[in-house]
Amino acid sequence: MFIFLEYILVAVLIVATYFLRSFPARWVQVAEHHLRRLAGKRALSVCLVGMLALALRAAVLPNCPVPAPGLHDDFCYLLAADTFAHGRLTNPTHPMWIHFETMYVNQQPTYMSMFYPAQGLLLALGQVLTGCPWVGSWLAAGGMCAAICWMLQGWLPAGWALLGGALAVMRLGTFTYWVNSYSGGSLAAIGGALVLGALPRIKRSQRVRDALLMALGFSILANTRPYESLFLGIPIALALLIWMLGKNGPPLGRSIPRIVLPIGLILAATVAGMMYYFWRVTGNPFRTPFQVNIDTYYCVPYFPWMSLNFNHQYHHLVLKQFFADSWQLYLYHRARSAPLAVLWSKITSLCLFFLGPLLGLPLIVTLASNPREFWRKAGKGKTGFLVLVCVVAFAGLALPIYFIPHYAAPIAAAIYALVLQSMRYLRLWSWRGKRAGLAMVRAIPIICVLLFAVRAFAPQLHIPTPTNRDNDWAGEQSHNLDRAQALRKLEAQAGEHLVIVRYNQYHESDNEWVYNRANIDGAKVVWARDMGDAENAELIHYFSHRRVWLAEPDLAPPRVAPYPLSADESSPSRGQP
Repeated sequence: MFIFLEYILVAVLIVATYFLRSFPARWVQVAEHHLRRLAGKRALSVCLVGMLALALRAAVLPNCPVPAPGLHDDFCYLLAADTFAHGRLTNPTHPMWIHFETMYVNQQPTYMSMFYPAQGLLLALGQVLTGCPWVGSWLAAGGMCAAICWMLQGWLPAGWALLGGALAVMRLGTFTYWVNSYSGGSLAAIGGALVLGALPRIKRSQRVRDALLMALGFSILANTRPYESLFLGIPIALALLIWMLGKNGPPLGRSIPRIVLPIGLILAATVAGMMYYFWRVTGNPFRTPFQVNIDTYYCVPYFPWMSLNFNHQYHHLVLKQFFADSWQLYLYHRARSAPLAVLWSKITSLCLFFLGPLLGLPLIVTLASNPREFWRKAGKGKTGFLVLVCVVAFAGLALPIYFIPHYAAPIAAAIYALVLQSMRYLRLWSWRGKRAGLAMVRAIPIICVLLFAVRAFAPQLHIPTPTNRDNDWAGEQSHNLDRAQALRKLEAQAGEHLVIVRYNQYHESDNEWVYNRANIDGAKVVWARDMGDAENAELIHYFSHRRVWLAEPDLAPPRVAPYPLSADESSPSRGQP
């Protein structure tokens, strides 16, 4: 619905530009004057952009409340957050671990999420500060928008950087799954913005603080999206090295203590910390939890030139269906049989999420109006380097069989820098004696605000917000509301509970209920898989002090009822949740 409305408004803008002789400019000029004055105060601008993102997301809480976890990734990051919030790096394997096996969670050699730790640490911060892990995602969204504004200040005039920060607030920081889930890309976008924003500042001033910020950005990237960040880091590192060793670079006596040593020390500490974390989780400092999970469960490799592996042992049919008979196998065969179609789908998914028709318009018009000048500028200088960064990064994204927009989060700031650079070029474009480009550039932020307002008040306007399967900026995210409701009802009851989850033959793997807290035995509600009467009886005996329930998520509506115990079994009294 919202992307359709965006297309309509873009079409109206193009038609209006064709017919109107001028753009209503007086009040726009006044607004631009005041914003330029504000943009001149760079530190204040960065802070205001971050606070604006936080304030707007908080303001729409009545219509867009704190999300319930939905995707498998959400629950895994929440497991990591719960672990870190209790002062542990991992958890011991539970003696009944087979009953708790689930997607993206390692049960052996320790019980922990397969993902890298930065997002879990962020959610743990929210859990420790407020008891709500989502607060970490909310804070990261504000930090991302502020970091993008700061990065843009290093590459563009201050006024354009402020505009870019405001666009990031409306397009990335409020309604996308990056802030409305527990597995979004805000933290990786912060890392990419710090790295990219530090580069021109290091070249200009050689300040230690800029080198430290670059190193911090690389550290964040290494612990969020390490594979994709490698492709971002290559052009950045080469550009820095070529500049330092070139004739315009600083003397070694200045660059080593101000640039090389700060970056080297932070990165060395990061690598040491990561190796220690890997050792605690997997028992090997050179083996990641991610690799353990792949070796244990994955039949389908990440890259299409690798071979399938069906030699895994699965204790549960739902896991076999997810890893061996699911959409992952479809993606693998499609990547091998139709690589160009897969590449195109990745390009369109990336453009839809980061740009949409509105922010894609200045790029398209600039390219179409003067392609020779566009490519000349795109091949050199700041614009050329940003294009190179995005091309190299996307080359890395093109290789795996999977793509979700947060995989490209490290280059979010670079993408917005290119959008703003195209708006700068477009602002000077004239057509048939009219400053058509100026009209378009002035209209784009206004349309963004209008779309933002429509999305914010969608319930009051009776506009449906269907679940977002295309990952655009405005769609409703996937939340497992049925599980969340069942959990709330169980937690409201006295005592502790064991829920045995039984799926039917038509089960959708996205509707997963078996995820647990870090301390399973200490949790008020424990979720376990149905393994048949004999195995279930062993689990019930282990949790003999708990009320036992049978959850059937695939019924319509889902049902949670007392577990039917045999006559010789005993259990505490039970009631409906």
